[in-house]
Amino acid sequence: MRFRFAALGLSLSLAAIPASAASDAAQRLAHDAIIVDTHIDAPSMLLSHWDDLGVATPGKEFDYPRARQGGLDVAFMSIYTSPDEDAAGTAWQKANTQIDAVEAMVGRHPDKFAILRSPADLEKLRKGGRVLLTPGMENGAPIGDDLSKLAALQARGVRYITLAHSANNRIADSSYARDKKWGGLSPFGEQVVAEMNRLGIMVDVSHISDDAVRDVLRVTDVPVIASHSGMRHFTPGFERNISDELAIAVAKEGGVVQLVFGTGFVNPQAASDTQAYFIAEAAFDQENAKLAAAGKPVKSKDAFDKEWELAHPSPETHIDAVLDQIDYAVKLIGVDHVGIGSDFDGVSGHLPVELRSVADYPNLVEGLQKRGHSDADIRKILGGNLLRVWAQVEKAAKR
Repeated sequence: MRFRFAALGLSLSLAAIPASAASDAAQRLAHDAIIVDTHIDAPSMLLSHWDDLGVATPGKEFDYPRARQGGLDVAFMSIYTSPDEDAAGTAWQKANTQIDAVEAMVGRHPDKFAILRSPADLEKLRKGGRVLLTPGMENGAPIGDDLSKLAALQARGVRYITLAHSANNRIADSSYARDKKWGGLSPFGEQVVAEMNRLGIMVDVSHISDDAVRDVLRVTDVPVIASHSGMRHFTPGFERNISDELAIAVAKEGGVVQLVFGTGFVNPQAASDTQAYFIAEAAFDQENAKLAAAGKPVKSKDAFDKEWELAHPSPETHIDAVLDQIDYAVKLIGVDHVGIGSDFDGVSGHLPVELRSVADYPNLVEGLQKRGHSDADIRKILGGNLLRVWAQVEKAAKR
């Protein structure tokens, strides 16, 4: 996700968070199943403060020891670039630097990590207890207006691209933007989707506007994913979360909705605060633009973000909020179209109490078991569905 104020160092302390206390049965299933988490923001966190994630790193939510503790097999590493970096022309540089950081993790610990470029290689690469890393790009801005950069990203291992983030870009309208630029996908965005289909890169519809999702489903020839979204049913009016209508449409085309853990998506009050933040941020930016035009000093964005964070503390949220989302999605679109995309390291520590890090997937498994989901269905939710879609997109590629 990456809220702008996440960079202020306001993350919650993780040092005192206990390890997963899930039942033995849940622990066994978590380690026996293939867990695929489609959204972990470790790369951008490494650029803001480097750590060796091959060893225990209490200040972050992803590291190798806790990934193994939680049973994580495949972690999509979010390659995030901001609208500001897009405007400054630095997004391509920033994206490639983050991919370098992912590759460096593997180079430093080849016994612990490997890059996963195809689901066909999963069993071979995970031997020895490796955690497999796959870049997933959050915001298509780094390609600029050059379609050939998609092939370059595919060659570097990027296997999904979130078309836009918190602002409209050249490709699509953002769900957060109050004023939409394109009314969905841009004409260039339609070319981007078609080229991603050709290259075997999954199209990610998280973050984009409803009309943009509809356009994607009209253009794409293969299933799509929502890499880290909540169900809007629980947060009415919050366009960032996927509507029932669009979740059904994604599933009808064979796709999968990867449900997020972040409090700002699964807690109604937090979601309301998130919407209010982007409205307040837009007003702040407009005020600063007027000050700059008048030759006056602009106000500090860091100070604005800090003041906002202090005035809108994240409400305590428990795992039931995530389980409710999964139950609802399974009933609405079927168990074959539901997965997980946590947003670990991307929401300033604002997570359910029982889902604080990658060590805690067994808690999710236990919750699903207690709610009557079969072990076979839980395996689908944990990763089987995403792997199916990935294989289908790869098979249809014409590169």
